[in-house]
Amino acid sequence: MKFSNILTSTVSLLVLGATVEGHFSHSRNDAVGPKRPFRPLPPSHLRKRVCHVRSHGDSSYDDAEFILSALKECNHGGKVVFDADKEYTIGTALDLTFLKHIDLEILGRITFTPDTDYWQANSFRHTFQNATTFFQLGGEDVNVYGGGTLDGNGQVWYDLYAEDPLILRPILFGVIGLHGGTIGPLKLRYSPQWYQLVANSTDVLFDGIDISGYSSSENEAKNTDGWDTYRSHNIVIQNSVINNGDDCVSFKPNSSEILVQNLHCNGSHGISVGSLGQYKGEVDIVKNVLVYNISMYNASDMARIKVWPGIDSAMSEDLQGGGGLGAVSNITYDKMYIDNVDWAIEVTQCYGQKNLTLCNEFPSNLTISDVHFRNFYGTTSDKNDPDVGTVVCSSPDVCSDIYAENINVLSPSGTNDFVCTNVDESLLQVNCTSG
Repeated sequence: MKFSNILTSTVSLLVLGATVEGHFSHSRNDAVGPKRPFRPLPPSHLRKRVCHVRSHGDSSYDDAEFILSALKECNHGGKVVFDADKEYTIGTALDLTFLKHIDLEILGRITFTPDTDYWQANSFRHTFQNATTFFQLGGEDVNVYGGGTLDGNGQVWYDLYAEDPLILRPILFGVIGLHGGTIGPLKLRYSPQWYQLVANSTDVLFDGIDISGYSSSENEAKNTDGWDTYRSHNIVIQNSVINNGDDCVSFKPNSSEILVQNLHCNGSHGISVGSLGQYKGEVDIVKNVLVYNISMYNASDMARIKVWPGIDSAMSEDLQGGGGLGAVSNITYDKMYIDNVDWAIEVTQCYGQKNLTLCNEFPSNLTISDVHFRNFYGTTSDKNDPDVGTVVCSSPDVCSDIYAENINVLSPSGTNDFVCTNVDESLLQVNCTSG
């Protein structure tokens, strides 16, 4: 592969104080609705200059240095434009955590090279579940928008993962250490693994994200979560369409004050708390989460809480765990529509452990409390008919105050039965058939 060392970018200055072409010079809170963020989002500063990113126009050349040069030129008060008539190729891992008061307007297409050897050796490694990212975008007051496309060239990764499940597949969009920012509208396509990781970040709004990308071979596109939040707080995810093969949104350890609303999810594993308790000696907290107005189609779950038991367990060759500590609290799912979904609600503290007797003998070390499921309607798939939901705790000592009300969900045969174990059934306004 050929690479260039040219660092040139075209820079044009706007009149000082003129209106910026971008739309993020006011409060981000004005864009959030109908529910409001847990805490006000910080305002974005005015952008006063524009840099246009050059492109070789040839996918055999790496445009990473053009991109890095433009970002440095327009950092601290500018806007970087990826032009609509250009295609950009990235073959170098980019550390973009130095950004401050800058917009990235992506109008064209950005594609990451399919060099799996390079990316496994050079992508950025993070602490949770061997996660890696093509790049890491962070800093303060950063907005990324424009409706353009980021393409992860995922097919080569889907095929490689089928041969070796221990490879490190990069996440398409890494928001790492960002404090104050807006992401979207954007199109995300063919991520090798999760589409977005939000780690060690605060006060970020995702708005208008279009996610899609399936395998064209017999090898599935696996673990393609839409969002995973990790050690992050006051995050808003809204007004987006997600077509994927794993969690639509997942709240990983130490996520709090998360608002998710107005999503269309298709083919996913639901909107999930967890998985939690994977690592012994670590404390996983997820609290203060509101999920509102979601449509879920052709999925395994709608609302899901998944916790590892207190004993070593194996979900798959590349995913094992159990025995961690922590708590899940103040979680609300409200106004959920489902169509052809296996479970409307799934709560499990036996994630990764198929031996339920062993799971109950070594119950989870995490507590689940103050959870509310409200206003669910629609029809499940026939996979678990006649049951439409399952709330199974490994011990009544670690589950409390789990509520379900106005759950108008039917199985194909017309039933609305729930599997309930080690939980206070008086708080569940559903038909518990076992316990």
